[in-house]
Amino acid sequence: MNAPTSRRATLYRMVMPTHTCPFGIKALDLLRRRGFTVDDRWLTTREQVDAFKAEHGVATTPQAFTGGQRIGGYDDLRRHFGKTVRDPKATTYKPVLAVFAMTALMAVAVSQAAYEKPMTWQALQWFVGLSMCVLALLKLQDVERFSSMFLGYDLLAKRWVPYAYIYPFAEAAAGVLMVAGVLHAVSIPVALLIGGIGAASVIKAVYIDKREIKCACVGGDSRVPLGAVSLAENLMMVGMAMWMLARLM
Repeated sequence: MNAPTSRRATLYRMVMPTHTCPFGIKALDLLRRRGFTVDDRWLTTREQVDAFKAEHGVATTPQAFTGGQRIGGYDDLRRHFGKTVRDPKATTYKPVLAVFAMTALMAVAVSQAAYEKPMTWQALQWFVGLSMCVLALLKLQDVERFSSMFLGYDLLAKRWVPYAYIYPFAEAAAGVLMVAGVLHAVSIPVALLIGGIGAASVIKAVYIDKREIKCACVGGDSRVPLGAVSLAENLMMVGMAMWMLARLM
């Protein structure tokens, strides 16, 4: 039995030998999941793509049509079906929360493997160390961009620019040493230093100067707002360093 006309759609999307548009694939999947029978039409050359855009007066592909009306691209389809569309410029805590969630699970998993107990004091140290390692990794992907954002609020970096370049390496080193449980004479002072300066910088920028800026904690292109989560990250480093110091005394 043929599907009703109202549940039919035509989709024009770019499928070339060297490139298949990912949004076209997503649009096709969305239409099918919404119960549409899709006439999937491929634009296989640049000439076909340009001709299609000129004919329909659109700037991008894919383009979906239902009931003789153009709905638009993938984001337009999501809006048409009442789904949310991500704003790439919107601020969000999701990246840093994802890091903490993943490193917490990793710490619990390692604790289970080592002690056959998921929740141990050692797991807490591993959580902080692993979090520092992953956050440092994100910064090290593009140290130049990180340093530029970091210089916007860090108190020490503003006075001594090399610190903005040293920071991700120092964070990585302290994190690795915390996870390994070695060279406390290095990891503890480094964590106290970078965590303490970081906490003071956040407090001044956000709570004293009332600035609304982005945090460089997950790299230089993040949309994470500088605020409570950033402060918690730094206080976490300070707290763990003090706890490790207390255990040694």
